Amino acid sequence: MNSREHIDGFGTVDGQLAVGGMPLDRLAARVGSTPFFAYDRALLDARIDALRAALPDRLELSFAMKANPMPAIVHHLATRVDRIDVASALEMQTALDSTIRADRVSFAGPGKVAAEIRQAVAAGIIVEVESTTEIRRVIAAGDDLGITPTIAVRVNPDFAVKGSGMRMGGGAQQFGIDAEDVPAVLRQYAGDVDILGFHVFAGSQNLNAGILTEAQTKTVDLVSALADHLPYDVRYVNLGGGFGIPYTAKDRPLDLEAVGSGLHGLVDGPLRERFPHASPVIELGRYIVGECGIYVTRVVDRKISRGKTFLVVDGGMHHQLAASGNFGQAIRRNYPLAVGNRVDAADEGGVNVVGCLCTPLDLLGDDVELPPADIDDLIVIFQAGAYGLTASPTAFLGHPAPAEVLV
Repeated sequence: MNSREHIDGFGTVDGQLAVGGMPLDRLAARVGSTPFFAYDRALLDARIDALRAALPDRLELSFAMKANPMPAIVHHLATRVDRIDVASALEMQTALDSTIRADRVSFAGPGKVAAEIRQAVAAGIIVEVESTTEIRRVIAAGDDLGITPTIAVRVNPDFAVKGSGMRMGGGAQQFGIDAEDVPAVLRQYAGDVDILGFHVFAGSQNLNAGILTEAQTKTVDLVSALADHLPYDVRYVNLGGGFGIPYTAKDRPLDLEAVGSGLHGLVDGPLRERFPHASPVIELGRYIVGECGIYVTRVVDRKISRGKTFLVVDGGMHHQLAASGNFGQAIRRNYPLAVGNRVDAADEGGVNVVGCLCTPLDLLGDDVELPPADIDDLIVIFQAGAYGLTASPTAFLGHPAPAEVLV
């Protein structure tokens, strides 16, 4: 998808990008300062509606809060999704402060310490254990509190997902318990803690529907084999997620209908037959929030250096690290950008959009085609709804933190 398609997705008012129907200059005045992140509530709802329409009714939708833990977004999504997945004590508290029930919250991630596991057990949250050490910590917390904890075993599968931005399964991993070790773990601990079922998350940011369906099919096969070693019914099967969004002009959007078709076959077929009492879950973060957000930063200088135009902005990689290419990109590619207050103007040629930090890594747009822009114009970076502010080095060089608004 190119910048024009992103602009059309948000809409325009009087030649400006609109967020929640509000023109960008007015939104900037409402926020009071730049830079800032803005998230469009209507686009967020539209994504949930699209998922509900494409996916099986029986499949529960879990929001992976790590993608965007802004409380306003979490509180809104708590009314639209079936579950929330957290990865820290602070995220846990944010979820518990929302309207979601505690038993609809899962707690994943390696390295859970005893104190936060105790908090989760006390709250009645599902702890998705990543090691036998974590299982023992859960049991100890339950004994101390007089509670029978509920857990799901996160499995490190014996396969990897091709084409994923980050592989989180197959080979040696810090995530989950190796699949070949899970049967013995189930036999040893099934009497000491309530094991609801399994969580398998093999990879993230995948745009290939066929590969995702193949991974989901392998996941169902794996979980079906492991369930033979559990002495009671499986009630929870988290198939992971990994749905990607397009970040560059060469990326093609995920075919959600094709993914949904594959999931219909799995959920209404082998999953229903093998686990009639289980809640099948798909866990999504980036795919839910990524495309509803923008990062807005103001031009503070326009300069020419040896024939090259530089737009220097008041934001940068300390707020939006991923757009600079320093968040896991092997080859740096531009995110979609626009001059948000003149979206109807014609492009003038390639310019570099750079941040305010004292490092050449602070590059937000490299030789990008933009309309004429000068001091005080507003540069917009799209696809900023996921892994933006909280995935960036905000303390670097001591600049103020940006605002966030849900419009």
